[in-house]
Amino acid sequence: MSETKLGGRFTFPGTSLTVKRIGYGAMQLAGPGVWGPPKDPDGAGAVLREAVAAGVNHIDTSDFYGPRVTNQIIRQALYPYPAGLVIVTKLGARRPPDGSWQSAIAPLDLIAAVYDNLRNLGLDTLDIVNYRAMGAIHGPAEGSIAEQVTVLADLRQKGLIRHIGLSNVTAAQVAEAQAITDVVCVQNNYNLAHRHDDALIDDLARQGIAYVPFFPLGGFTPLQSSTLSAVADRLGAKPMQVALAWLLHRSSNILLIPGTSSVAHLRENLAAGQLTLSPQNLAELDGIAAATVRMQH
Repeated sequence: MSETKLGGRFTFPGTSLTVKRIGYGAMQLAGPGVWGPPKDPDGAGAVLREAVAAGVNHIDTSDFYGPRVTNQIIRQALYPYPAGLVIVTKLGARRPPDGSWQSAIAPLDLIAAVYDNLRNLGLDTLDIVNYRAMGAIHGPAEGSIAEQVTVLADLRQKGLIRHIGLSNVTAAQVAEAQAITDVVCVQNNYNLAHRHDDALIDDLARQGIAYVPFFPLGGFTPLQSSTLSAVADRLGAKPMQVALAWLLHRSSNILLIPGTSSVAHLRENLAAGQLTLSPQNLAELDGIAAATVRMQH
C-alpha cells in the first residue's frame, strides 16, 4: 500500500520522525475492558504484522493498556523493530488489580512509567511520550500540568524520551507546556460528531504540530448518523471508512490511530486513505456535528 493510500506523510515538528498519516492504535489488543490478555494472542500479533506490512509506521500504545499487555504483544510481534517505526506511548494513569483507571501523575509515578514502557517495549529510548491529563469525565479539565511536563522534559534531557506530546488537554494547557518544552503532538477526543477542538486543531496546524484524535470513530459508542451512512452508500464505502477519510480531509496535521483486533477490520481502516470526498460530501458531513449539538440541547 503506497504512502498516498495511507493519507500521505507527516513529520513531527523539530524531529526526524516521519509517519504515514494513518497509523494504528494498540489499545484493543488487550482483553475486554483493556484488561488482561486477549482471547487470541496470535491474532493480536498478526494484526500488528499486517499493519506494518501495509506500510503503517506509527503505533500508539501505553503500558497501562492491559496493563503491560499491549506493549508486550508489540514487542513479541515486531521486535527487532523495523527502521522508521515510530512507537508513541502515554503516561498518567495506572490500573490497579480491580481493573479501574486511576490517576498516576506524581513525578515518581511518571518516572516509573517511563521505565516500565522502556522495559516492556524492549527500548532504550521512547520516540514520543504523551502526558495524559485525566481531566473530567467528558473531556479535559483546566488546571496546571507544569509539574508533570517538567518531569518529562527532565527525562528527555536524560535521553530516555526523544519527544513530548500531550493528551486530553485544553488549549491553555498546551500553551503552558510549550513554555516548558517543545510539544510535537496533541491527542484529544475528536471526530465527526465531537468537534470541540476545531480551533485548537487549526492553531496546532499553523505551528506544524500533529493532532491525533482518539475515539476517531466515536469510541465506546460508535458514530451513528444517517447522513454518514448515506454518504458512505453513495461512495460504496463503510460509514467508518468515511468518518476516517473526513478526518484526513479536515486538516493536514491530523494523524489517525484507529484500533482493531481484526485483520479484516484493519484493512478496512487503512483503505479509508483511498477515499476521495467531494465538496458536497464534506459539506454534508460537516453538518453532522451541528445536528449532534442540537440533539444534546
